[in-house]
Amino acid sequence: MELIFYTTAQCHLCELAEALLVHTPMPEPVPVEVVDIAQSEALVARYGTRIPVLRRNDTGAELDWPFDAAALHAFLGPQHHKDHAPC
Repeated sequence: MELIFYTTAQCHLCELAEALLVHTPMPEPVPVEVVDIAQSEALVARYGTRIPVLRRNDTGAELDWPFDAAALHAFLGPQHHKDHAPC
């Protein structure tokens, strides 16, 4: 699984979401591709009022801000809960 993080410059909420992504403990790393929506009119039309948005590349599911660590773990699935112990 990889995530796409839709964001843009000068976005305070995007900065908060990025900090949450960086500081939320994960049992294994999750690759994140950062996409600045300002580079595409189509992305601005789709995400302009919703950013920051996380999108799973495997399912297409999207998580709109606001979200917290619990919502992030739920979005990523049970294998990414902090209390999950590897076998």
